Amino acid sequence: MFLNSRVVALVLAVVVAAVTTAFLSLVPEVSDQALLVAALLSFAATYLLLYITFEFLVFKEIGEIYKVLNKMRKKDFSFIDAGDSSNTNNPLKRINREIYNYGVNRNKEIEDLRRLEVFRREFLADVSHELKTPVFAAQGFVHTLLDGAVDDKKVRMKFLKRAAKSLDNLDSLIHDLLTLSQIEIGEIKMHLEHFDIVRTAHEVIDQLENKVEKKGLEIGLDNEYPDPIFVHADAERIYRVLINLISNAIKYTHKGRIGLGFEVKGNEVRVFVRDTGVGIPTEDLDRIFERFFRVDKSRSKDSGGTGLGLAIVKHILEAHDTHVGVVSTVNKGSVFSFKLPIGQSTEEMEEEANQELELLEVKDA
Repeated sequence: MFLNSRVVALVLAVVVAAVTTAFLSLVPEVSDQALLVAALLSFAATYLLLYITFEFLVFKEIGEIYKVLNKMRKKDFSFIDAGDSSNTNNPLKRINREIYNYGVNRNKEIEDLRRLEVFRREFLADVSHELKTPVFAAQGFVHTLLDGAVDDKKVRMKFLKRAAKSLDNLDSLIHDLLTLSQIEIGEIKMHLEHFDIVRTAHEVIDQLENKVEKKGLEIGLDNEYPDPIFVHADAERIYRVLINLISNAIKYTHKGRIGLGFEVKGNEVRVFVRDTGVGIPTEDLDRIFERFFRVDKSRSKDSGGTGLGLAIVKHILEAHDTHVGVVSTVNKGSVFSFKLPIGQSTEEMEEEANQELELLEVKDA
């Protein structure tokens, strides 16, 4: 039997009218005409009241629920912009809203799973490709030596050096993969301390100076910083961040200068690395921090690197509750920057500790 608000209201109205007429008929003074009027009035009032109640408070909401369920079955999530009914007293509206929320959450989970699946496939393909390159190169050199080239001293040394370089690249790749994995799963904890970022910058510049000179570039601080600038962060990890950013700048800069600078504002220190390199196209800016992503794959291969440097930078800075930003213009250069909380010198920390000690002594007294 097909039920809707009209049928239900009609059946119940007939029942109510019949019961009302039956009770009134028990009263002797009530005429047949009065019974007929009472039956009609009770029927009409009951029908209208029940029809409005069922149509707008029950069946309409049930119909909306079925629409949502059908859309979810067809994987149509266009209903997710529905208004918020969480404050209504109508339980059916609340159920409807719960179904909306369920659909939103399930849709988000499905999209996340699809995105992760695509990422997993791409990551496995990238890792396989990156591992094959140095392995096959070293394998080729070694097999060439085994096939007889080992007897030629000049060729032997040349091939051994190339095989060693390929294995060194393989070792760097594996090390970066392990580092990235450990940071992501939280195995590597940030050991926060107060240190002079200017001194760290000088150490990084000294470390990479030979590489810069071989390319005929210049490197240095953008200004003189006679006074130390203290930050509160993991000194070892921030050193790694600067090494990766400057190494990346060296690879993509063919002439000009690489500058490292600082800007103190309030309780933060902005650190930036500026180069005069090839720059990054606008469409690639959102992807340069992905694993193995290279703006120019052929040129990047010749420049070396594992393709994980900027990904490691991103994760280290996120572990410091900050992020790395980039502004770049093609053929003019790029500026990478990040912020760190300002730190204290040893003297300032000692002075603060002495003040706290004095306060405790005063309280005890």
